[in-house]
Amino acid sequence: MAYTMTGTAEQYNYAIVKKFAIMSMVWAVLGMAAGVYVAGELSWPFLNFDIPEITFGRLRPVHTTLVIFGFGGSALFATSYYIVQRTCQTRLWGEKWAEFTFWGWQLSVALGVVGYVSGYTQAREYAEFVWPIDILIAVTWVAYGAVYFMTIRQRSQPHIYVANWFFIAFILATAILHIFNNLAVPLSPWSLESYSLQSGVQDAMTQWWYGHNAVGFFLT
Repeated sequence: MAYTMTGTAEQYNYAIVKKFAIMSMVWAVLGMAAGVYVAGELSWPFLNFDIPEITFGRLRPVHTTLVIFGFGGSALFATSYYIVQRTCQTRLWGEKWAEFTFWGWQLSVALGVVGYVSGYTQAREYAEFVWPIDILIAVTWVAYGAVYFMTIRQRSQPHIYVANWFFIAFILATAILHIFNNLAVPLSPWSLESYSLQSGVQDAMTQWWYGHNAVGFFLT
């Protein structure tokens, strides 16, 4: 008997969807709170209280990272995992890998924020994560792509809905953007500092090729 679009909780993995949805709301509250605070610092500079960890320069990337990657990223994981299961009429492939994408993504965001307030950043707009976190994000993203593509492969519905084509483009484009924008050589295996493989105008162009298309492919 063919599957219908009304499936039971056992037929689909809603647990991973709920986890990402919950963390999306958590990061949204924290990210917007950070945004309000740094906006206040622009009007009342004394709000940094001469504490390095809460100065504007360190809190601003906290705000953008939590909103873009914490809130937006978690929401995209949640919606994509929900949509691919319902439109393909099959349970999510590789549930342990899906669980890994949850913890890998949340850990990346959390470690990034800790790094920012501690003064560790690549100083690249919307790509401030230091190189070890960039690697963790890349590994998490590869696992995400594997889960998504394999779920489509085992689909019960012969038609691939257009929403899935959009998510496929989103996954592939974001992977390319992240990898090429973050090609760097660490100062040493024990240092969080790194040097970009590109320099000058080429580095600036690559950075905003990433920045512009991250908005186009990641956020929209």
